Amino acid sequence: MNDIDILLDILKQMVSAHPASGFVNSLYEQYCNRGGLSKKQLEGLYAKALKSGSIPQNKLATLEAIIKKKPTRERAAASIKNIEPIKDEATGKLLIDILEKYPQHKRVLFLKMKYDNNEKLTPGETGEVQKFSKLLLR
Repeated sequence: MNDIDILLDILKQMVSAHPASGFVNSLYEQYCNRGGLSKKQLEGLYAKALKSGSIPQNKLATLEAIIKKKPTRERAAASIKNIEPIKDEATGKLLIDILEKYPQHKRVLFLKMKYDNNEKLTPGETGEVQKFSKLLLR
């Protein structure tokens, strides 16, 4: 069974008609290597083939049908920038109070650094700060 590859025929005719065209040669290489072209590439080939005038109308119509059959991929809408988390002022005050009394407390220093860098403290870490304040700030 012989399959007719209209796209390959058009590309071969375009390469022979425009041997110096980098665009056409690039499309031909991509089609041979990957076995297909994107919708944008096909649209560019169609526009170039229309200007060429050497491609038969029936092949141009087939190329146009191939282009219409391909799905149009649209870019996703721009994502909304993440809003900075609101710092828990009470936790910040507790961290400062603990460090005033115990300036070398390593775990509290770590949590204070995390708090100062606008990293969200987990509920467990917030619980730790409250536990430390109960134990150390009586």
